[in-house]
Amino acid sequence: MKIFRTITVALAAVFLVAAPAYAGPKNDSRKKIEEENRRLQEKIDSLQMELDRYRMEADVTDSLEIEMLEAYGESVERSRESFEPMEYTAEVSDSLLNIWYAHQMAAYEVDFEEFDSVKFESNVPDEVYIERLKKMNSFITLPYNENVRKYIVLYSEKMPNKMSHMLGLCRYYMPIFEEIFDKYDLPIELKAMTIIESALNPRAVSPVGAKGMWQFMYNTAKAYGLNIDSFVDERMDPVKSADAAARFLEDAYEIFGDWNLAIASYNCGAGNVRKAIRRAGGKRGFWDIWPYLPRETRGYGPAFVGALYTLNYYKEHGIKPADVGMPVAVDTFRINKQLHLKQVSELTGAPLEELKNLNPQYRHEIIPGHSREYILRISVEYSNAFIEKEDTIYRHKAEEYFNPATIKKIIDGGDGELIWYKVKSGDYLGKIASKYRVSVAQIKKWNGLTSTNIRVGQRLKIYRGGVVPSSSGSSSSSTSSSSSSTTQSGEKVTYTVKSGDNLGKIAEKYGVTVNDLKRWNGLTGTMIKVGQKLVIHKK
Repeated sequence: MKIFRTITVALAAVFLVAAPAYAGPKNDSRKKIEEENRRLQEKIDSLQMELDRYRMEADVTDSLEIEMLEAYGESVERSRESFEPMEYTAEVSDSLLNIWYAHQMAAYEVDFEEFDSVKFESNVPDEVYIERLKKMNSFITLPYNENVRKYIVLYSEKMPNKMSHMLGLCRYYMPIFEEIFDKYDLPIELKAMTIIESALNPRAVSPVGAKGMWQFMYNTAKAYGLNIDSFVDERMDPVKSADAAARFLEDAYEIFGDWNLAIASYNCGAGNVRKAIRRAGGKRGFWDIWPYLPRETRGYGPAFVGALYTLNYYKEHGIKPADVGMPVAVDTFRINKQLHLKQVSELTGAPLEELKNLNPQYRHEIIPGHSREYILRISVEYSNAFIEKEDTIYRHKAEEYFNPATIKKIIDGGDGELIWYKVKSGDYLGKIASKYRVSVAQIKKWNGLTSTNIRVGQRLKIYRGGVVPSSSGSSSSSTSSSSSSTTQSGEKVTYTVKSGDNLGKIAEKYGVTVNDLKRWNGLTGTMIKVGQKLVIHKK
């Protein structure tokens, strides 16, 4: 809490300092005043970002073991030896899991805690790696040691198929990143960070909620101007998220004056880097503070060198970029009306999946251009068709694609999709309810809770938007009608499940169906437990 107070006081101090900027001498030029205000605002934003990171760190441990366990829905207490390597999915990809996956694909059973002692075999002599790193003429210092070597070998030799796929994506994404970093006069080598952050997956989501290629947390994304709402998440926009990442790294470099430290801070936060510097006795070299950095960050720096090396020398290792189906050239259109990607696809011939890949920031395939201007990216192959048919496209099936009920579900935050939430340390029902836009009462009802007490590791079922979908099945229309009528009428009672009860027995007792019981109580299966409260509408 001391850190929170310190940063809060610092923020207040900056605001006090900022005040005179608006009341400077009359002969001060407007340009000077605006520049001073911009500088002060950047300081405020930087401090706010630090505060956000500390808040995040208060809720989320940087323990790799816990993150990996949570990714697979396991308890922290579960033994690491019980992992199933192929349970990995791209949806939970982040810097940690991506590297872990690479190890598994390389048929190495590597515990991250012991990774410092792992040695990958390679026929390439150290002298060759050293010479190649020198020839890259990187603006960023690229050290070479045993830790760096491991990641060079990992990326260049031990994961050829995955690397081939990423190199195929690089052909589309890297020119975008290079242009953005050049705009800010930053080293274009920073583009390699996306390899270890997300494997160039714009829809990557980490176990702690970081999203997109550049793995932004919500608060940091908002601080850097990324829009996040019911329709759009610009963390998944390759262009806008890269721009935000560039500004973040620019700020980090201004703080530390060293690109390796700036890269480290991107992974673990400036606060942890500062703490490592203090523990190292004030030394500011990456390898001086390396022992004092969080475990994942100790691997992040060397992984960056390994990824960058492979981007430059993949040919020497016999890796060929795969054909990933991304278009060679793309046109960008400004959209000022509501537009569905299916409208574009159906009238231009552009494959829907391609449109979704080019525009991953639109969460429901809808561009909400009626609220503000957005962009549509489309392959040049179909851009002429879009120009010719644009007016018709906006009208095409508009009533179907923009059905008021569908739009309301999106705005309300859900469509009844079942989510299983695992309770974490610091959670309480109010916090969880707020996150998913539901009420505490609903969560209690869905989970048969008689109080607000929950425990770490407990699984809670939550229906997005608070909407419980109607039970599906082969019931006849007459049965469905009867069930619906029962839902709306009849005496409402609360039944407490007793030993020996099952849904069939309870349904028979009250003259209702099992489907009725499931629907009234938000049950997806037939499992019930002693003491559970069930709502019943007696006929």
